[in-house]
Amino acid sequence: MPGPAFSRAVFPRRCVLAALAALALAVTALLGFDQAAAQDETVTWSHGIAMHGEPELPADFSHFPYANPDAPKGGRFTRALHGTFDSLNTYIVRGVAPDAVPNYVLEPLMARSLDEPFSLYPLLAEAVALPDDRSSITFRLNPAARFADGEPVTADDVAFSFETLKEYGRPYFRANYGQVAEVEIIDDRTIRFDLSQTDDRELPLLLGLMRVMPAHAMDAETFQTTFLEGPVGSGPYEVSEVRPGERLTLTRRDDYWGAELPSRRGKYNFDTIRYEFFRDGNTMFEAFKTGLYDLRIENDATRWATGYDFPGLNDGRIARAEVPIDQPRGMNGFVFNTRRDLFSDIRVREALTALFDFEWVNRNLSYGLMARTQSYFEGSDLASIGHAATEAERDLLAPFPDAVRPEIMDGTWQPPGPDGSGRDRTMARFAMNLLTDAGWRLDGNALRHSESGEPFAFEFLAVSRAQERLALNYAQNLRRLGIDMRVRIVDDAQYWRRLASFDFDMIEWTWGVSASPGNEQRNRWSSVAAQNDGSLNFAGAREPAIDAMIDAMLEAHDREEFVAAVRALDRVLLSGFYAIPLMHQPDLWLAHDAGLRRPDAVPMMGLPPELWWRESE
Repeated sequence: MPGPAFSRAVFPRRCVLAALAALALAVTALLGFDQAAAQDETVTWSHGIAMHGEPELPADFSHFPYANPDAPKGGRFTRALHGTFDSLNTYIVRGVAPDAVPNYVLEPLMARSLDEPFSLYPLLAEAVALPDDRSSITFRLNPAARFADGEPVTADDVAFSFETLKEYGRPYFRANYGQVAEVEIIDDRTIRFDLSQTDDRELPLLLGLMRVMPAHAMDAETFQTTFLEGPVGSGPYEVSEVRPGERLTLTRRDDYWGAELPSRRGKYNFDTIRYEFFRDGNTMFEAFKTGLYDLRIENDATRWATGYDFPGLNDGRIARAEVPIDQPRGMNGFVFNTRRDLFSDIRVREALTALFDFEWVNRNLSYGLMARTQSYFEGSDLASIGHAATEAERDLLAPFPDAVRPEIMDGTWQPPGPDGSGRDRTMARFAMNLLTDAGWRLDGNALRHSESGEPFAFEFLAVSRAQERLALNYAQNLRRLGIDMRVRIVDDAQYWRRLASFDFDMIEWTWGVSASPGNEQRNRWSSVAAQNDGSLNFAGAREPAIDAMIDAMLEAHDREEFVAAVRALDRVLLSGFYAIPLMHQPDLWLAHDAGLRRPDAVPMMGLPPELWWRESE
């Protein structure tokens, strides 16, 4: 039976939409006019869409090139997550929820290829119509699409999902879906979104990625509350066990409607997927060594260099590999909360950036295995580092003459930092000069503000021992200039609550990035997102130049315009010193149960669990 958040109550606006659609169909039927046929005459249907250009795969593709269509089904796959959970609803700000429901239970209208910048192929929608000006997008649903309770997936469900996410979802959904001018239900299987009031060319694809929820089995009024019972979904799995904070189990559906779709073939191969939750990173690693979960994507260089000498690896039960990937890395950094007065001055942020000794940290804490992060779009052709601004970029930035530093504009800038000796006096003097200009002075062993006398002190909020260790090392560097950075580690629930309300001074964060960044950049950097609890604008950036570059990126008609806009955005962000660039792994470090298998071809976006399978007995 559905829980409180999934009663059979009906969303009022959905009823209106359904009633209007039914009335329209009745009227046209009386007139002897087939509305669906008329729609087909004026719409050019396609099997897929891409952000720029055309999708790479033809209409008759049999499976994604990186998936193994002959992968055997069966067995159990156990995942591990650091932290806890008190909800399964990832779509609202409230609560801490794993990714199980959006990844395995609810499905989007279209499936994203993991080996293209941003292309979508058929899933719940068997076809899509998108005019050249992207003033609308129309989806035609697959007549075979069914929810787990046997009910068909209809246009009414799509409209219900859209309205619910727009009204109650995270700020990201509200901002994006709020750009839609009108939603029109053409018939039970066809729905059209009017996008004529926006220039956001990514919005049609974001609508294609919208997870569809069952209007008949969900109460929109209580959607904004947390819930711990699995929803009725159309996806390949259903929630079969929930132990709050400890374990979550999903079971593969024998009656999954889409098992043989090209976008699903070779994926979702395990009979059971189990999530195990660990509050401590060390405990989590020890659990892997004893076989309590199956796949570990390692992100600790010290552990990768020294920790994988244990019986399970030596006797062949565990396999280990370094896998080269072309996946963009994004920005990993210590993030300044510029809402705090202490970090509102860019000179302070630049000074603290200069005091991070990457070379020393990499050599002494990471065994020289890491690479320095230099761009918010690291590892892609969208990064501005090493590239002088093109004429197109300069035109975009012309209205904001002070937004980008000259050395960042000409591509010669690199993140500043000491020389790796642990005692670089030149960089210390550079930082001290900036702090003096910003109104700070040394008073004995403490740095104080020249006017107020307040000490330069702040808190670093950590959620893991790895973050704590790196922050403590950095705090030692700051202490030499009289700066008191206190490192506080908190549990997962408190950490996410504080991040959601921007209640911190500094954190470590990684803004991942795809080969086709888009609307998520609004949620990370726009002036509006800076004011919205639950957004990823942790830095509190509120710059007109950032907003303008994001708009230009989303309005780009071709790849050349797009690259120019993203590089311009990168230059503005780097010039603002919103984060201290840290480091990233050059390869994907994997350790897994030796019985697991993965595709030979590694897609650009990595190796998610749905591509793996267990070797048959």
